[in-house]
Amino acid sequence: MALTAELVKLCFREECDPGREPLWTALTDEDYAAIAQKLSDEAGSEPLWVFAYGSLIWKPGFDSDARQRATAYGWHRAFTLKINRWRGSPVQPGLMMALSRGGRCDGMIYRMPQEDRLVQIERVLRREVDSHEMLASIRWLKVKTPDGEKKVLCFWVGHTERSTLPLLPLPEVAKILARACGHGGSGAEYLYNTVVHLEDFGIRDRNLWRLQKLVAEEIRSLHGLTNIATV
Repeated sequence: MALTAELVKLCFREECDPGREPLWTALTDEDYAAIAQKLSDEAGSEPLWVFAYGSLIWKPGFDSDARQRATAYGWHRAFTLKINRWRGSPVQPGLMMALSRGGRCDGMIYRMPQEDRLVQIERVLRREVDSHEMLASIRWLKVKTPDGEKKVLCFWVGHTERSTLPLLPLPEVAKILARACGHGGSGAEYLYNTVVHLEDFGIRDRNLWRLQKLVAEEIRSLHGLTNIATV
């Protein structure tokens, strides 16, 4: 990999949490409980699986009792989620991944334990969404697995008017990720962790592989390290 832990460290800086978008409607405890119940009801008696294609792969935030590789056809990873918080700031907005139409996405699915499913659903909800305006990003998808087709819960799928951007060229994405940092870390760190953990599972996304090289080159340029060869 061209993007290394050493290069990622150069992107870190201390940032304050600016808080939730002021014009968005916050979810209450009652909302989270109701949404968790609705999703559990939609899963019915079948196991509830969550599709992980980005940070959920390496930091799911909920308990699982099984995992396996899976492929979502008709969708692909793309840095279209604009953020002014977590791994971005109002001064230097960042980008995180969502699923956009077209292609395929290889990822992992995690099965929630049946005995405390509502608790685990609420945990992942609180990790992924904090306002009513974000709920449109939650969908059930069909994925292919070694055991056949499964219905899975997925977050940040498709375009939502307030939070996602049209597809950007990878060099533009690289410039943003090399510069963006928030109280939750940097965009470069997010990309690095995702690529490394995908590789651990034997998954190589060609766009992310090209992007990590571009981000590495951008970081080197920003810090006067252009004489170091990329790999």
